[in-house]
Amino acid sequence: MKRRDMLKTLGIATVASGTGGIMLTEAEAAELNDALNIALDEYAFPWDPADPDVPGRMNIARVPDDYFMPGRFAGKNVIVTGCARGMGADAARRLAREGANVVGLDILEELGAETIESIRAEGLNAAFVPGDITRDSDCERMVSYCVETYGSLDAAINNAGVMDALHPDEEIDYPNQRDRLMARIHEAGDPYWNRVMEVNVTGTFYSMRHELRQMMKQNTGGSIVNIASVAGIRGFGGTPPYVASKHAVQGLTKNAAIDYAPYGIRVNSTGMGTTITPMFKRAFEIIRQRIGTGFKDSGISLAKIESLLQYSDQNKMGSTSAEQVAIMLFLLSPEASNITGATYNTDGGFSVY
Repeated sequence: MKRRDMLKTLGIATVASGTGGIMLTEAEAAELNDALNIALDEYAFPWDPADPDVPGRMNIARVPDDYFMPGRFAGKNVIVTGCARGMGADAARRLAREGANVVGLDILEELGAETIESIRAEGLNAAFVPGDITRDSDCERMVSYCVETYGSLDAAINNAGVMDALHPDEEIDYPNQRDRLMARIHEAGDPYWNRVMEVNVTGTFYSMRHELRQMMKQNTGGSIVNIASVAGIRGFGGTPPYVASKHAVQGLTKNAAIDYAPYGIRVNSTGMGTTITPMFKRAFEIIRQRIGTGFKDSGISLAKIESLLQYSDQNKMGSTSAEQVAIMLFLLSPEASNITGATYNTDGGFSVY
């Protein structure tokens, strides 16, 4: 709470000054750094107990869940799709703590509203727009709302996405939902293919179209980050529309980077690997239930499941939402001024071996 309470004071002072930042002496900066613990202290820490087979084995020190950089997005107006939970919720919260005015959109109306209200309860600026990115009118409305509420649109994280055709809060019942759940191509149902492609590809396109229209109209530049996946650069067994859709998101990112660089608009994406989120947990529940029906395949799709960092972690843990959000916000920020059309493979080294 100490960090967040101090952020409120800093955010108010920063916005009031109209400078986009606070000028501090070296001593004041050092004092502030100590107070907020901005500096991350360590790169890694030893296994405990030590690995007898690999002397000196270390765990990577994770970005803390509540880490943020005060003032980095002060005065910026930012959209986050899929804001109700997981990475979208964490991105919206960290953006607000870093000074942004956040507009979140999600199909989960009650949970989305609760998430945004929890951000507002910290004294930060955030607003919720219920909607489905597969409806063009909803994407248009979220951009219009951002402009009407905060005056402009500076940046966006297009995070909303799905791995199956179930509603995000629908209970999983694999035997009765096979045509809407993960399957190999010869077994896949039309509802599964159509919904995943509709959300991940068409929804991202609709979101980008309205975001870019507004940014072009403003003529002040901007930044967009699309959330893809390591599945956007390689194959994964048993998830054909997800793999195809995330390759398409990468394609949209590269296309937009070319078309809008002359207007000061940068467009990048992240290619995450295994990340501990509600979507990840749902996917493994689907797999568990599928195995329970006696399903068997060649096994090759799971021949490699761990990234370099996951393999090296004492608990074999995948990445955290906070680790993914840290890269999203870096790419979104002016710090990434020389980066556009890039995919940051936030996959713990999964794709390099």
